[in-house]
Amino acid sequence: MAQLPELNNTLSVSQITGQVQHTLEKGFASVWVKGEISNLTRHSSGHWYFSLKDSGAQLGSVMFRGQNERVRFEPAHGMEITAHGRISVYPPQGRYQLVVDQMLPAGQGDLHLAFENLKKKLHAEGLFDPSLKQILPAYPAKIGIVTSPTGAAIRDMINILSRRFPLAELVLFPVNVQGEGAATEIANAIEAFNSMNECQVLLVGRGGGSLEDLWAFNEEIVARAIANSMIPIVSAVGHETDTTISDFVADHRAPTPSAAAELVVPDQVELMRWFGQVEQSLQTNIRSRIEKYAQRLDHISSSYALKRPELMIEQSYQKLDHLEDLSLRSTQDKISKLTARLDNLSVSIEALNPLTILEKGYSVISGAQGELIRSIEQVSEGTEVHMRLRDGEISSIASKVKKRKIK
Repeated sequence: MAQLPELNNTLSVSQITGQVQHTLEKGFASVWVKGEISNLTRHSSGHWYFSLKDSGAQLGSVMFRGQNERVRFEPAHGMEITAHGRISVYPPQGRYQLVVDQMLPAGQGDLHLAFENLKKKLHAEGLFDPSLKQILPAYPAKIGIVTSPTGAAIRDMINILSRRFPLAELVLFPVNVQGEGAATEIANAIEAFNSMNECQVLLVGRGGGSLEDLWAFNEEIVARAIANSMIPIVSAVGHETDTTISDFVADHRAPTPSAAAELVVPDQVELMRWFGQVEQSLQTNIRSRIEKYAQRLDHISSSYALKRPELMIEQSYQKLDHLEDLSLRSTQDKISKLTARLDNLSVSIEALNPLTILEKGYSVISGAQGELIRSIEQVSEGTEVHMRLRDGEISSIASKVKKRKIK
């Protein structure tokens, strides 16, 4: 007899769909998918619904209005694209779909993937570290330029640099900025400038173009040449909205070649205005100091002492005599005080002199070895004692010792 299923483990359609949704969204949270657009529908809500297909399968897709407004080309049925997004499940119909947040033509999509991969690699190596960025010189004497000799970029940079700061010498290293071999030429030019070590700053870039046109500045060989440069580099690639790997590695990034030229040199008009202000300030300061010292000189020259120099000499003599008198008085006072103190010390010392005490009729008793006897405990019958008087000594033997109780 067949066993009945465990009904307690049975899942509802919503539950199994939810679990599938969770598994797919967790496993495919960020994916790139290449395919051909099919059945594109632009809903009145602004959302796009379509399928991506190849020869073996198709994948339902949706791109909401907030994301598709940033798409820079016009997608159409049959167009091959590369889309980025996440896999999700639409529960009401029980089907999985790609929720697209970025869409590129197929060729650009491949380039974009290469761009992102190289960007992550170089970032992990620390090539974008802000602490490695070099400071631009304030007044460069020689500026190196790496770009095409025929493009609009070089004309704009030369025009701006010559107008703003004509003192700077410009050195162009002509290179191809797109096509096969362009990246190698750009990297070699940067290395050549570093070998010459004559320029204080380098401008590396070109005018605007498509992603393919700018691709030389997304090559790893160019990025590493910029990172290894001992000369500060300003990346000047494309238009303001264009971003390349070179921008991240360079010491400074300018939105356009023209902006790069303005960044590396000061404006001579502003410099002349500043110099004029400094000159005026110096002149004002010098005039003020001259007037101040002139007034001081007038005051000195009109003083009574300067009109009678002998008065100043006489006053100096009097001051010297006064100081001499003060010094003598001070010295005499100190000598008197020291003499009085010495007399007091002599009297004190004399009062403490034991010989002075002997003059009063007292004697000093010592033992046979000359030790001073201060207590009866040091003497017994038969002890040899010596008594020193004012005018002589007496030696004797103690015949009787009598102790006295001291209160």
